[in-house]
Amino acid sequence: MFFIMGSGQNRKQLNFDQLIICKCCQKYGHIQIIMTYSYFSFFFIPIFKWGKRYFAKMSCCGEVCELNSELGKDIERGRLTALNEELLFQEKQQEWKYCQHCGFSTPEEFEYCPKCGQKL
Repeated sequence: MFFIMGSGQNRKQLNFDQLIICKCCQKYGHIQIIMTYSYFSFFFIPIFKWGKRYFAKMSCCGEVCELNSELGKDIERGRLTALNEELLFQEKQQEWKYCQHCGFSTPEEFEYCPKCGQKL
């Protein structure tokens, strides 16, 4: 008898949509909320998740900022339907890059994804 177990990283776009004028590019854009997490799976079924992080991404210019964990949890549970746009994208602390292929995120200036090798 053998067991198939594993772990990995994934991301999920949460059910949230808000239209604002973007502070970065001054165009209309939708705020999309993305949750990234690590998971443990047993027979290809995710058993538990950890390390959840929440990001707000603008649809117009692709600008990304990290959200407070409590704010992200409220959005995930459906308790919050609008964000205070004054708090988003005010100061650029650290720019995050995301791999479109595997979902890996990193604050560092990589040209290629360290996980799968695709161009960021």
